[in-house]
Amino acid sequence: MNSGNTQIAVFGGGCFWYTEAVFERLRGVRSVMSGYAGGETANPTYEEVSSGRTGHAEVLRVEYDPSEITFETLLNVFFATHDPTTMNRQGNDVGTQYRSIILYTSDTQRREAEAFIEKLTHEDVFDAPIVTEVKPLEKFYEAEEYHQEYYRNNPDKPYCQAIINPKVAKLRQKFAPLLKKEG
Repeated sequence: MNSGNTQIAVFGGGCFWYTEAVFERLRGVRSVMSGYAGGETANPTYEEVSSGRTGHAEVLRVEYDPSEITFETLLNVFFATHDPTTMNRQGNDVGTQYRSIILYTSDTQRREAEAFIEKLTHEDVFDAPIVTEVKPLEKFYEAEEYHQEYYRNNPDKPYCQAIINPKVAKLRQKFAPLLKKEG
């Protein structure tokens, strides 16, 4: 899943709407796509994933240029913009589909993710144990079209105002040097 100057990383840290809004702003990220992965059901729909019975998580497929942004930097942003210590929950979003998960596309990504989690644990970065799953990406299913670029297309929706805006503000504050120029 890694070719040429681009590589693929897949992260689940709650609702893919805000994960997408965060990662699409990073320099070196070529594209982002909301979808489902980590479960058993083939070609799941949003309704099926939302039921919690498919095993899939809401995830984001990030295509990035490793000469501009490293996988470790993506991990740093991922862990700083969601709570990796809550099992099957992010804020008001509850269910296995909202779990914290890294679906690696290479053995190098697996090793880096495991080492990163070990480092965060050793440094007591969080007040509770990290519950983020690290497992191989077997299949990624693209989410329905209305989920793609959700924040960009719906900035005035209450969810965007209440949940996504603070995440984007935190990203701008904590990771300003990593952001694409807006304009």
